[in-house]
Amino acid sequence: MIDVNELRVGVTFTMDGQLYKVLEYQHYKPGRGKAIIRTKLRNLRTGATIQHNFLSGDRVEDIRIERRGVQYLYNDEDLYHFMDTETFDQMALSAAALAEQARYLKEGMELVIAVYEGQPLEVELPTAVDLEVVDAEMAVAGDTATGATKKATLETGLEVQVPLFVQTGDVVRVDTRTGQYVTRV
Repeated sequence: MIDVNELRVGVTFTMDGQLYKVLEYQHYKPGRGKAIIRTKLRNLRTGATIQHNFLSGDRVEDIRIERRGVQYLYNDEDLYHFMDTETFDQMALSAAALAEQARYLKEGMELVIAVYEGQPLEVELPTAVDLEVVDAEMAVAGDTATGATKKATLETGLEVQVPLFVQTGDVVRVDTRTGQYVTRV
Protein backbone atom coordinates (compact mmCIF):
# COMPACT_ATOMS: atom_id res chain seq x y z
CA MET A 1 0.00 0.00 0.00
CA ILE A 2 1.20 3.50 -0.79
CA ASP A 3 -0.02 6.85 0.45
CA VAL A 4 -1.79 8.96 -2.20
CA ASN A 5 0.72 11.75 -1.51
CA GLU A 6 3.31 9.50 -3.23
CA LEU A 7 1.30 9.28 -6.47
CA ARG A 8 2.95 10.87 -9.48
CA VAL A 9 2.34 10.87 -13.23
CA GLY A 10 2.96 7.36 -14.57
CA VAL A 11 2.38 5.49 -11.29
CA THR A 12 0.16 2.40 -11.64
CA PHE A 13 -2.03 1.13 -8.81
CA THR A 14 -5.23 -0.78 -8.05
CA MET A 15 -8.37 0.74 -6.60
CA ASP A 16 -11.76 -1.00 -6.26
CA GLY A 17 -10.39 -4.01 -8.13
CA GLN A 18 -9.41 -1.96 -11.20
CA LEU A 19 -5.96 -1.05 -12.55
CA TYR A 20 -5.29 2.68 -12.97
CA LYS A 21 -2.42 4.78 -14.26
CA VAL A 22 -1.99 8.40 -13.15
CA LEU A 23 -2.14 10.79 -16.13
CA GLU A 24 -2.31 14.06 -14.19
CA TYR A 25 -1.60 14.84 -10.56
CA GLN A 26 -2.28 18.00 -8.57
CA HIS A 27 -1.81 18.51 -4.83
CA TYR A 28 -4.20 21.12 -3.41
CA LYS A 29 -4.09 22.39 0.19
CA PRO A 30 -7.12 24.43 1.26
CA GLY A 31 -6.80 26.82 4.18
CA ARG A 32 -8.43 24.38 6.57
CA GLY A 33 -8.72 20.63 6.64
CA LYS A 34 -6.83 17.91 4.82
CA ALA A 35 -5.04 18.33 1.52
CA ILE A 36 -6.83 17.15 -1.61
CA ILE A 37 -5.03 15.22 -4.33
CA ARG A 38 -6.75 15.72 -7.69
CA THR A 39 -5.90 13.11 -10.29
CA LYS A 40 -6.80 12.14 -13.81
CA LEU A 41 -6.64 8.35 -14.10
CA ARG A 42 -6.81 5.90 -17.00
CA ASN A 43 -8.28 2.46 -16.46
CA LEU A 44 -5.68 0.16 -18.03
CA ARG A 45 -8.16 -2.61 -18.81
CA THR A 46 -10.95 -0.55 -20.43
CA GLY A 47 -9.04 2.56 -21.55
CA ALA A 48 -11.58 4.85 -19.84
CA THR A 49 -10.31 8.10 -18.32
CA ILE A 50 -11.74 9.39 -15.04
CA GLN A 51 -11.18 12.26 -12.61
CA HIS A 52 -10.75 11.20 -8.98
CA ASN A 53 -10.03 13.21 -5.81
CA PHE A 54 -8.23 11.66 -2.85
CA LEU A 55 -7.90 13.05 0.65
CA SER A 56 -4.45 13.26 2.17
CA GLY A 57 -3.88 10.07 4.16
CA ASP A 58 -5.82 7.77 1.80
CA ARG A 59 -3.96 4.69 0.63
CA VAL A 60 -4.01 2.67 -2.60
CA GLU A 61 -2.37 -0.62 -3.51
CA ASP A 62 0.66 -0.23 -5.75
CA ILE A 63 1.51 -2.95 -8.26
CA ARG A 64 4.62 -4.10 -10.07
CA ILE A 65 4.46 -3.85 -13.83
CA GLU A 66 6.75 -6.00 -15.96
CA ARG A 67 8.10 -4.41 -19.15
CA ARG A 68 8.91 -6.56 -22.18
CA GLY A 69 10.39 -5.80 -25.55
CA VAL A 70 7.91 -6.60 -28.32
CA GLN A 71 7.51 -6.21 -32.05
CA TYR A 72 4.24 -4.96 -33.54
CA LEU A 73 2.93 -7.51 -36.03
CA TYR A 74 -0.51 -6.53 -37.35
CA ASN A 75 -4.05 -5.55 -36.42
CA ASP A 76 -7.35 -7.20 -37.22
CA GLU A 77 -10.49 -5.21 -36.53
CA ASP A 78 -10.34 -4.41 -32.80
CA LEU A 79 -7.12 -6.24 -31.80
CA TYR A 80 -3.47 -5.24 -32.25
CA HIS A 81 -1.03 -8.17 -32.16
CA PHE A 82 2.51 -8.08 -30.74
CA MET A 83 5.31 -10.66 -30.43
CA ASP A 84 7.66 -10.88 -27.45
CA THR A 85 11.19 -10.56 -28.88
CA GLU A 86 12.68 -13.00 -26.34
CA THR A 87 10.10 -15.79 -26.01
CA PHE A 88 8.31 -15.23 -29.37
CA ASP A 89 4.95 -15.45 -27.55
CA GLN A 90 2.18 -13.45 -29.16
CA MET A 91 -0.16 -11.14 -27.25
CA ALA A 92 -2.95 -8.81 -28.28
CA LEU A 93 -4.22 -5.44 -27.08
CA SER A 94 -7.62 -3.96 -27.86
CA ALA A 95 -8.00 -0.72 -29.78
CA ALA A 96 -9.63 0.82 -26.69
CA ALA A 97 -6.55 0.06 -24.58
CA LEU A 98 -4.25 1.63 -27.17
CA ALA A 99 -6.49 4.66 -27.80
CA GLU A 100 -4.49 7.34 -29.67
CA GLN A 101 -1.27 5.31 -29.63
CA ALA A 102 -2.55 3.10 -32.47
CA ARG A 103 -2.01 5.99 -34.92
CA TYR A 104 1.77 5.66 -34.49
CA LEU A 105 2.08 1.87 -34.90
CA LYS A 106 3.81 0.55 -38.00
CA GLU A 107 4.32 -3.16 -38.79
CA GLY A 108 7.70 -4.47 -37.61
CA MET A 109 8.15 -1.63 -35.09
CA GLU A 110 10.06 -2.47 -31.87
CA LEU A 111 8.27 -1.32 -28.68
CA VAL A 112 8.02 -1.90 -24.95
CA ILE A 113 4.79 -3.33 -23.55
CA ALA A 114 3.66 -3.25 -19.91
CA VAL A 115 2.43 -6.61 -18.60
CA TYR A 116 0.64 -7.33 -15.31
CA GLU A 117 0.03 -10.95 -14.25
CA GLY A 118 0.64 -12.16 -17.82
CA GLN A 119 -1.89 -9.73 -19.33
CA PRO A 120 -0.66 -6.91 -21.62
CA LEU A 121 -1.87 -3.51 -20.43
CA GLU A 122 -0.34 -0.76 -22.55
CA VAL A 123 2.33 0.06 -25.09
CA GLU A 124 5.17 2.49 -24.40
CA LEU A 125 5.95 4.28 -27.64
CA PRO A 126 9.32 5.79 -28.53
CA THR A 127 9.39 9.59 -28.32
CA ALA A 128 9.42 9.90 -32.12
CA VAL A 129 8.50 7.66 -35.06
CA ASP A 130 9.37 7.90 -38.76
CA LEU A 131 6.35 7.59 -41.07
CA GLU A 132 5.90 7.96 -44.83
CA VAL A 133 3.68 10.68 -46.27
CA VAL A 134 0.98 9.07 -48.44
CA ASP A 135 -0.97 12.23 -49.23
CA ALA A 136 0.06 15.87 -48.99
CA GLU A 137 -1.93 18.91 -50.05
CA MET A 138 -0.57 20.88 -52.96
CA ALA A 139 0.87 24.16 -51.76
CA VAL A 140 2.91 26.90 -53.34
CA ALA A 141 5.36 28.87 -51.25
CA GLY A 142 4.37 32.48 -51.68
CA ASP A 143 5.08 35.70 -49.87
CA THR A 144 4.84 34.31 -46.36
CA ALA A 145 6.59 35.99 -43.48
CA THR A 146 6.44 32.95 -41.21
CA GLY A 147 6.68 29.19 -41.70
CA ALA A 148 3.59 28.15 -43.63
CA THR A 149 2.23 24.63 -43.19
CA LYS A 150 -0.11 22.22 -44.92
CA LYS A 151 -1.93 19.04 -43.92
CA ALA A 152 -0.35 15.67 -44.72
CA THR A 153 -1.70 12.15 -44.22
CA LEU A 154 0.85 9.54 -43.10
CA GLU A 155 0.93 5.78 -43.77
CA THR A 156 -0.87 4.97 -40.50
CA GLY A 157 -3.72 7.42 -41.19
CA LEU A 158 -2.33 10.08 -38.86
CA GLU A 159 -2.78 13.66 -40.12
CA VAL A 160 -0.16 16.27 -39.20
CA GLN A 161 0.75 19.82 -40.21
CA VAL A 162 4.01 19.84 -42.19
CA PRO A 163 6.08 22.56 -43.93
CA LEU A 164 5.26 23.34 -47.56
CA PHE A 165 8.37 21.54 -48.92
CA VAL A 166 7.20 18.09 -47.70
CA GLN A 167 5.85 16.00 -50.60
CA THR A 168 4.07 12.65 -51.02
CA GLY A 169 6.63 9.84 -50.59
CA ASP A 170 8.81 11.72 -48.09
CA VAL A 171 9.47 10.20 -44.68
CA VAL A 172 8.85 12.51 -41.72
CA ARG A 173 9.56 12.20 -38.01
CA VAL A 174 6.58 12.78 -35.69
CA ASP A 175 6.73 13.35 -31.93
CA THR A 176 4.45 10.73 -30.30
CA ARG A 177 3.86 12.87 -27.20
CA THR A 178 2.44 15.86 -29.08
CA GLY A 179 1.54 14.43 -32.49
CA GLN A 180 3.49 17.17 -34.25
CA TYR A 181 5.95 17.15 -37.15
CA VAL A 182 9.61 17.24 -36.07
CA THR A 183 11.70 16.93 -39.24
CA ARG A 184 11.98 15.32 -42.65
CA VAL A 185 14.13 12.19 -42.61
